[in-house]
Amino acid sequence: MIILDPTLCLCKEDDDDMCLLRKHHAALFVFGDSLFDVGNNNYINTTTDFQSNYPPYGQTCFNYPSGRFSDGRVLPDFIAEYAKLPLIQPYLFPGNQRYSDGVNFASAGAGALLETYQGLVVDLKSQLSNFQKVSKVLKQKLGETEAKTLVAKAVYLINIGSNDYLVPLSQNSISSSSHEKYVGMVVGNISNVIKGIHKVGGRKVAILNQPPFGCVVSVKTMLNGSKGSCLEEPSSLAKLHNNFLSQELQKLNTQLKGFKYSYFDYYNWAFDVINHPSKYGFKEGGVACCGSGPYNGYYSCGGKRASKDYDLCKNPSDYVFFDSVHPTEGVNKLFSQIMWSGNQTFTGPYNLKTLFEA
Repeated sequence: MIILDPTLCLCKEDDDDMCLLRKHHAALFVFGDSLFDVGNNNYINTTTDFQSNYPPYGQTCFNYPSGRFSDGRVLPDFIAEYAKLPLIQPYLFPGNQRYSDGVNFASAGAGALLETYQGLVVDLKSQLSNFQKVSKVLKQKLGETEAKTLVAKAVYLINIGSNDYLVPLSQNSISSSSHEKYVGMVVGNISNVIKGIHKVGGRKVAILNQPPFGCVVSVKTMLNGSKGSCLEEPSSLAKLHNNFLSQELQKLNTQLKGFKYSYFDYYNWAFDVINHPSKYGFKEGGVACCGSGPYNGYYSCGGKRASKDYDLCKNPSDYVFFDSVHPTEGVNKLFSQIMWSGNQTFTGPYNLKTLFEA
């Protein structure tokens, strides 16, 4: 079996039992959308809107487009590194059944709602179904007891929801009067998936809240915003989601036996990095490295989507956004470090390091 990026993998032999069950081993299972997709959408029948397996994606770290929506690594890649795991492979990678280190189910364009890009992506509920299949394979390979231990010690990393909101925002199809009901459906579906993971035996969940949508380059371009400021109305939807999600996690903490979670304040970190990039070693937070139109805000990076023309910056490490939606590798690394070892103000009640060790 081919291992993606074998130079960064810790284990070389697929049939080595010591590799499969390293001492103090904690696997990483990843659920989500394009921020976390490491190539699953390379293997489904979808459109180029939801694929990034072409240049200039991947130019920084891998020197080839692996299916990650960035110039290099995405956040789960860094978390795997800090946890002393190999790069976690996409679930749909042909022939992949090397699940003892975990697996990545994330699909670009996915939402918590089935209706979000239905038929073009692997939605969150289907990602849960794929995890249930993996748990059965683990039982067959490792036996009931070892598989149960692996699933219980593993960390479940989740980022989902942005597409559920950005689609209706772009279509102006969600009224302010129905915000609470709509957000309740999105968060309710996320909660159901967390309960589903717990039912299989998972106990440790790490989840990101939603970023300030009004600061995203594509949203500001679409709604005629200015480069130097964020739009309040789209961001208010993210704030509502984050309040609902925080409350729901607190409920689950009392309802689910052995449940532990890490909640990363993506909203406030992203807001500060976008609006004060120089504080974090970046030069540009309001213009994307790759794209076209105002602020490179048209989603045209790579020239394989609706618009074929695009500009590309010389140095992605200077930028917060690589394309009009997705962050650069530098930003992914920054956020992963905060998630891994940050204090409870930004990632609590546990950070990821503590969660992996629990």
